[in-house]
Amino acid sequence: MITSIRPPILPALTLAGLLGLASPALAGPQIQHWMAPTGARVHFVESRALPLVDIQVSFAAGTALDPADKAGLASMTQALLDAGAGDLDEQTIADRKADLGAQVRGGADNDRASLSLRSLSSSAELDAAVELVATLLARPSFPADVLERERARAIAGLREALTKPGTLAARHFNATLYAGHPYGNNTSPESLALISRDDLADFHRRHYGANRAAVAIVGDVDRATAERIAIRLTEALPQTEAATPPPPPATTRAQTFHIPHPSAQAHILVGQPGMAREDVDYFPLLVGNYVLGGGGFVSRLTREVREQRGFAYSVYSFLSPQQVAGPFQIGLQTRGSQTEAALAVVRDTLNAFLAEGPSAEELQAAKDNLINGFGLRLDSNAKLLDHVAMIGFYGLALDWLDTYPAQVAQVSLEAVREAWQRRIRPDQLITVIAGGDGDRTTNGSSPAADAADGGN
Repeated sequence: MITSIRPPILPALTLAGLLGLASPALAGPQIQHWMAPTGARVHFVESRALPLVDIQVSFAAGTALDPADKAGLASMTQALLDAGAGDLDEQTIADRKADLGAQVRGGADNDRASLSLRSLSSSAELDAAVELVATLLARPSFPADVLERERARAIAGLREALTKPGTLAARHFNATLYAGHPYGNNTSPESLALISRDDLADFHRRHYGANRAAVAIVGDVDRATAERIAIRLTEALPQTEAATPPPPPATTRAQTFHIPHPSAQAHILVGQPGMAREDVDYFPLLVGNYVLGGGGFVSRLTREVREQRGFAYSVYSFLSPQQVAGPFQIGLQTRGSQTEAALAVVRDTLNAFLAEGPSAEELQAAKDNLINGFGLRLDSNAKLLDHVAMIGFYGLALDWLDTYPAQVAQVSLEAVREAWQRRIRPDQLITVIAGGDGDRTTNGSSPAADAADGGN
């Protein structure tokens, strides 16, 4: 999910939601939905507690749409939306945001690119801020000098990151899980160097269409004002071809890759494609993951790898749902000399979990934590906006927030065990080990590069 860093806010609406979400019987925030005349999908939550409005406009314009030889194009397009637009240059845009007290942020992931606005709800400030964002979305100029500057900065940052074992592990893991799939494209210095201003303008023209926009609005405005905001933000955008979802990723087969690096710590990632945002096994997989490695110090992986054997300070697992199956991932760092021992414990722990599922006590503790903690994920307008934007972009049910606690509460031991056995397969797990060479014993051998990063 694309997020912004903002000060926490606890409006009355979301406080009520917090109290309600602790019990499946009470209601959460009311989400209103409509189609704007421009073709944009709009989702709106009215909150009168503070004189603020949070808005996010998301497009089906994520990194999965990057050409293979120009990985980074979607992210660069989004990043330069506020580098110049219409007759406004970069400095004028920055000054106008400061004068209005408006915050404009954004980002891009595999599926979407977004621009977010936080503004005071007073009409003068809000109207001017919305007008500015509408200009950024519809009329970006992508100045050549700013592109050169930001490309140089991105290449320098990437080259530095590529010296780190954690980066090497993550990139190779992603490229291997999604080999031949749009999710598997990783930015490289070479791909960034190929991106031209014309590429940015063409990508924007083809993918930033009103009909591909999802507008989420949370805050101190009424429905009529929210309708006007959604129209103004998208009325100058073109109508583009409808977005085509990426294909499902191919089934992986179990492989282990070693990437040499002189670090003392080995960075280890284990996983496979997991689940999509709309997935029949979403809640059994979610609850089970809390038991396996998503519950921090109470998870099985932490108990077996950290507490009982001291192989790692931190070990985790997560599922990252996307438009099609996002990754299931287990991760840890350990001394190079104990890599194989730590991996053996990880695999044994996962295999035992797949065979047996959680205990009744583990299941109840996971459900209690997920239900009682869910309100904390909605305790500010910014957090609520992220969820409303996610619901809007992926077309989830309007009562998704309301039904979340009940869906978690209904998960059974059998459902967890069956879903995990069906979806997570040891014969499909990819293992990537980067680094640890600086801590090899004199009798051990440095791992051969079964596969190098190779700019993937």
